[in-house]
Amino acid sequence: MRTIARFFSRIVERWLPDAFIFLVLLTVLVAILGMVNGASPREVIDHWGGGFFEILEFTMQATLMLVTGYALANTRPVRRVLRAVARIPRTEVQVIIVTVFIMMVCSWISWAFGLVGGALVAREMGVVHRGKIHYPLVVASAYAGFLVWHAGYGGSIPQLIATPGHFLEKEIGVIGVGQTIFAPQSYIPVLALAIVVPLTLVLMRPKNASERIDLPDHLRFDDEPAGGAADPEPSTGVADKPGAAGSGVAERESVSVRMERSRVFTMLLGALGLLYLISYFAGGEGLNINIVIFSFLVAGLLLIRNTREYLHQVMNGARTAFGIIIQFPFYGAIMGIMSGTGLVAVIADLFVSISSANTLPFWSFLSGGIVNCVVPSGGGQWSVQGPIMMEAAQQLHASPATVAMGVAWGDAWTNMIQPFWAIPILAIAGLSIRHIMGYTAVVLLTSGVVIGLSMLLL
Repeated sequence: MRTIARFFSRIVERWLPDAFIFLVLLTVLVAILGMVNGASPREVIDHWGGGFFEILEFTMQATLMLVTGYALANTRPVRRVLRAVARIPRTEVQVIIVTVFIMMVCSWISWAFGLVGGALVAREMGVVHRGKIHYPLVVASAYAGFLVWHAGYGGSIPQLIATPGHFLEKEIGVIGVGQTIFAPQSYIPVLALAIVVPLTLVLMRPKNASERIDLPDHLRFDDEPAGGAADPEPSTGVADKPGAAGSGVAERESVSVRMERSRVFTMLLGALGLLYLISYFAGGEGLNINIVIFSFLVAGLLLIRNTREYLHQVMNGARTAFGIIIQFPFYGAIMGIMSGTGLVAVIADLFVSISSANTLPFWSFLSGGIVNCVVPSGGGQWSVQGPIMMEAAQQLHASPATVAMGVAWGDAWTNMIQPFWAIPILAIAGLSIRHIMGYTAVVLLTSGVVIGLSMLLL
């Protein structure tokens, strides 16, 4: 396994470009395929431009998720918890296993929670165990745990088809989560992956200590938790010179500065947010990305020392979000070409044509994986692939729930070689896609066997 990992790592390090260059090359490839499928250059450009604006809302959501999660993680109480968790494992093997397990649990609850939570745990593992672990492999372990998200509570497809009034209700009705998330085709692969994925990663760890790569220097925190007494007074970039106008009032005597350093204002906003969350969940509502973001925000406000410190952490978090801000809209443009030119339908129809009632879930899994490479959005992918797969399920008398989960598993599976969802994790971890994809490519192979067999046999 170590030899295979080294092989893929060499290929990735030599040939895989920066994530943005990868995006540009993917755009060119999809545009060419769209024209081969019969679309004119003008139509391809129109679909590309139109798609650019389709996920701007999601881009902002992903940015806020990263920034608020970063600010929360750098509060003193959370840093203490993260450090305590990171000190549980004693060896590199234990670090890998604990990181994967935490990421799987967080991702099963909510993909948004998983992306931030897993990345923060991986980073803290790098801080606590620096010099003793291969940091890129630990970050790859965090991303590998993301595999289970679409079979979890926050899975887009199972939650969508369980919602009354969804766009395919006339064809398949409302399919409860008991037939999807809590059915064998979901929980058995999850349990199997909880064994296979950590084992795969453990077998890939470097044999020699000289091969290890440490945590980047700019992420090496002092032992004092963020915001501790040893920290310099944070600056928000806002004028902090109350005496500059000739008032002669020392900064320590300034009312405005004392307000900025007071905990009253963050506690007030945090308390209001907490009351809203209590009301929200008391009404029987579930997790979604907006509530995850809001929860990060509220928790951060309640745990931070003052507004000045919170804004300081938000600014630091915003610096890590540039990859999301610039790249996500371009992936929306690629999705526009894929759906507008009919490429998604072509791929889905190809697999449907060779399927039977028993094999349709498996081919749905493979087709979902291929489509996800260029349409890395579970909900967006289902909107164009779902009608085709559900019609095929009816014609072949296959289980719509199992076929839907096949698409969902495929969507999650090829994330291991798709940089889109790795961007937030890499931003927090301080690495590039080249550092981890050699390892996640191997995870793709081993997890593909587990999921594929599950789709055929369950």
